[in-house]
Amino acid sequence: MTDLSFRDLYTALRKLGLDRKRPVIAHASLSAFGRVTGGAVTVVGALISISDSLIMPAFTYKTMVIPEVGPLGNAIDYGSGMYTNRMAQFFHPDMPVDRLIGSIPEALRCYPNAGRSSHPILSFTGLNARRFLEAQTMTEPLAPIRRLHEEGGWVLLLGTGYTVNTSLHYAERLAGRKQFLRWALTPMGAAACPGYPGCSDGFNELEPDLASVTRRVQIGNALVQAVSLADLVQAACARIADDPYALLCARSDCERCNAVRAEAGKTDRNLVKR
Repeated sequence: MTDLSFRDLYTALRKLGLDRKRPVIAHASLSAFGRVTGGAVTVVGALISISDSLIMPAFTYKTMVIPEVGPLGNAIDYGSGMYTNRMAQFFHPDMPVDRLIGSIPEALRCYPNAGRSSHPILSFTGLNARRFLEAQTMTEPLAPIRRLHEEGGWVLLLGTGYTVNTSLHYAERLAGRKQFLRWALTPMGAAACPGYPGCSDGFNELEPDLASVTRRVQIGNALVQAVSLADLVQAACARIADDPYALLCARSDCERCNAVRAEAGKTDRNLVKR
């Protein structure tokens, strides 16, 4: 297979039929495409050629620390950070995107005129996206997605599945699902970061619900999927309303999913008592 060019990417992405005036949040795996001439920068160039406003997660997990004590039911082993806390790094605006998030968001962060929000763990980066990035606060880390939702935005999954679809965490919050508290190093000291989302390993469960409203195109080895945030949020909220345990992972040792189950169980028991 020959290397994919910018024109290959651009031509295929145009087939999705997205209105370029609609903002986009993208999640992408460079390796999923196969070989791309110019690598991650080429993918970013193709994405901004089909949308006037683009954002991507620019998360920085290396800033996280674990305190000795904290609130109960927070899915964290307090006092277990003796060694990891020593390796934690202070957040700064030029900190590289975590490698788990991928090279394409890092390429977007470094792109000329790109912006970045200031959350010490869950920052976002984007082009022509100031209004989305500035919406984020420490108490509402997913506000950029809320703003995209309000403006009729789209989610693009480029060679990835729903387990990396951060917008589903926003839907969980809208549905009233339990959120968590985490802490991060900043130049002003350790900062509390509320609104931290749960586990995403069960999110692929929602894919069949969105099959009829998802646009798809194959680019090299990667399946690219586009779904509107309105459809995504509606489907996820409906699932959780019907089943409070929906979209949780199946691992028995997942602390966050178990905490969500425990919280949902309390609600069920209170409803029975009434």
